Amino acid sequence: MPSESLFAAVGAAPNFALNLFFSLYFLASIYVYISLIRQVSVRPSTADDGSTRRFGLPEAILAAALILLLLLNVSASVSNRSVQLNARNLLENLLVTLGLVLFIATFLRFRGFDLSALGGLFKISFPRALSTGIILILAAYPLIALTDAVTQRLFGSGSSRQSIVELFNGPRTIEERIMIIVFAVAIAPVVEEFLFRFFLYGVLKRYLGRFVGITLNALLFAAAHTHFPSFAPLFVLGTCFTIAYEWSGSILVAMTMHSLFNSVSLTVLAFPELFPQ
Repeated sequence: MPSESLFAAVGAAPNFALNLFFSLYFLASIYVYISLIRQVSVRPSTADDGSTRRFGLPEAILAAALILLLLLNVSASVSNRSVQLNARNLLENLLVTLGLVLFIATFLRFRGFDLSALGGLFKISFPRALSTGIILILAAYPLIALTDAVTQRLFGSGSSRQSIVELFNGPRTIEERIMIIVFAVAIAPVVEEFLFRFFLYGVLKRYLGRFVGITLNALLFAAAHTHFPSFAPLFVLGTCFTIAYEWSGSILVAMTMHSLFNSVSLTVLAFPELFPQ
C-alpha cells in the first residue's frame, strides 16, 4: 500500500506541473493583452502624423460597400452550405480578393495616401515585427483555446469544419496542397490584414472610435469566415490582431501573427497523429 501511494504521488506530479504551467501561461496571456489595451487606451485617439484624420467620406463609402459585400457573401455561404470548396473555387476567390485589394490600394493612392507610412511598414524592422508577432500570437493562444472550449461546451463540438480545412484534409495532389499552403501562409495573411486591419479598422476607428472599431472589425473578420462553430474563437483572434496592429502601429505585426497562426494550424492538420484533437 505505501508503494502504491508513492507511485500515485509520482504519477500525479507531472499532471500538477502541467496544470500549473498552463495556468501560468493563461494568466500571462491575459496580462499581456490587458497591458496592450491599457497602453493603447492612454494614447491620443489619432496618430502623431494625423493619418487617421485623412480618412474621409470617400473612404467611408468604400468601406461601407466592402462591408456590404462581405455580408452578402456570408449570407450566400449560409444559404449554400452544401457547396463544397475545391481548388478551383479557392483560386477564383483568391483572384477576386486580390483584385479587390488592388482596387482599394489604387483608390487610396489616387486619394493621396502614403500606404507604407499609413500601415507602418517601415516603422519597425522585419526581425522586430517577427519577434513581436511570435510573442503576441503565443499570448493569444490560451484566449482562443478558452473561447473554443466554452463554445464547444455550450453548442457542442460537432463535426463541422471550415471549408479550407476540409479541402486540405481531403485527397489532394501535391500541387493542390502546395497551393493551399501558399494561400494560407503567405497570401491570406497579407490580403486579410490589408482589408480588415489596414483599411476597415482605419475607417471604423476614424468614425466610431478605437475600441468600437476593434470590436466591429473582429466581428466582421469572424463573420467573413462563414463558419459558425469557429465564430467566437475567430472573434478573439481578430481582436488580438487588431490590438497588436493598434499597439505596434505596424501592419507587419498583424500579418506576421496571422501567418504564424495559419502555419501552426496547417501543421496540426498535416500531422494528425501528433495532434489528435
